[in-house]
Parts: sequence; structure tokens; C-alpha cells
Amino acid sequence: MLYVACALIFAGLVFYFGGTIGLLRLPDVYSRLHMAGKLDTLGSLCLLLGLIAVMLLTEEAAGLLVAGKIFLIVVFVFIASPTATHDMVDAGMRSGQAPWLRGEERR
Repeated sequence: MLYVACALIFAGLVFYFGGTIGLLRLPDVYSRLHMAGKLDTLGSLCLLLGLIAVMLLTEEAAGLLVAGKIFLIVVFVFIASPTATHDMVDAGMRSGQAPWLRGEERR
């Protein structure tokens, strides 16, 4: 179980790293928001599931309670992150920010 927890935490860090690279390398705000919305949500899922696995290793009731709280955080992240990303893209479109097209300079 400890190996599974370590693998999940490592996978979460890899997804966060990929999201960071995407934020730095992609050409416009919509591509960056897409990268951040997808990879950060998946990174959060892996990282928090790894923490739940660590908490379940402890054979105390407090560990089970903390694991339940972390699970509630997972549910909140899965509701809030796509909603926030959608609202930011919608605000960008309403403000007149045009999406990047192939051949244009990076913005």
C-alpha cells in the first residue's frame, strides 16, 4: 500500500510539472487555461489519493477521519476546477481576447 501511495504522489507531481511546463510554453491564454485545468486537476487527484492511501496505512480512527476529509477535498476540486476554468475562458471571450491561430506570434 505504501508503494501505491508513493506512486500516486509521484504521478501527481509529474502532472503538476507538465501543467507548469504548459503554462510557460503554450501560446495564448486559452491554451494555458486548458493545460492548467486538465493537468492540475489530474495532479490533484493523484496527489490527494496518494495522501488518502498514506492515511489509511495508519490503523487509527483519526487517520480514517483525515482520509475522509481529503476525499471531500477531492470532490470539491473536481467540482471547482473545471467550473473556474470555464468561467475564466468565458470572461476572456467576452472581453474580446481572440484565440491564437497557427502562424500568429505568441501572446
